Amino acid sequence: MIQPVANYPNPTPHLQQFLDLLDRTAEAQGRNVPPIVDLEKLHYLPPDTFGRTWANFLDEHNLKAFTTGSRRKQLHDGVHVLTGYGTDPMGEAEVQAFLLGAKFKLLQIILGLGLLRVIHKNLDDRQQFSWDRLWQAYERGRNSHFDPDTWQPELLWHLPLTDVQSLFFLAKI
Repeated sequence: MIQPVANYPNPTPHLQQFLDLLDRTAEAQGRNVPPIVDLEKLHYLPPDTFGRTWANFLDEHNLKAFTTGSRRKQLHDGVHVLTGYGTDPMGEAEVQAFLLGAKFKLLQIILGLGLLRVIHKNLDDRQQFSWDRLWQAYERGRNSHFDPDTWQPELLWHLPLTDVQSLFFLAKI
C-alpha cells in the first residue's frame, strides 16, 4: 500500500481509513500479529541482501514499515521489493495483479477493483494506465512459486535479493 510518513501528505485521502479497517478486520478474525519488520536491524544487514534492500526501499520512498495488522499487510512492502513494482498507483495495481496471479483470492479482486478506481482518479499527464502491464504482473504471479500467505521473509533477509527472487522463480522485469 502507499503509506505516508508522519509529516508527508497523504496521497489518497481515505488510505488511513482503509488501513484501519484492515487492522480491525484482522483483529476480529484473530489474524493480528506482532510487528515483523524491524528497520533498525535490517539497516545493519550487508548491502544487496533482501532485508537491507527492503529497508532502503522504505527509506527511498519515505515510507514507514507496517507494524500492525495481519502478516500479509505487514509484508506488503516486501512484495514491492521482490517484484520491483513501484509505489505509484500503477505499481500498486501491478502488485495486486501479481498477488492475484500468485494466489487467487476474492479479496484481491475487490482490492484490485478499488485500486483501479484510485488509479483512474490519480494518474497525471505523465502516467498512463496499462492493461498490458497488469496482465504481465498477473502472469508473473501465476508463474512464480510465491505464496503471499505462507512466505517467511524474516528467514530470508540475510540472503542476496537475487537469490530470494530466484527462490520464488521471479524473473527480473
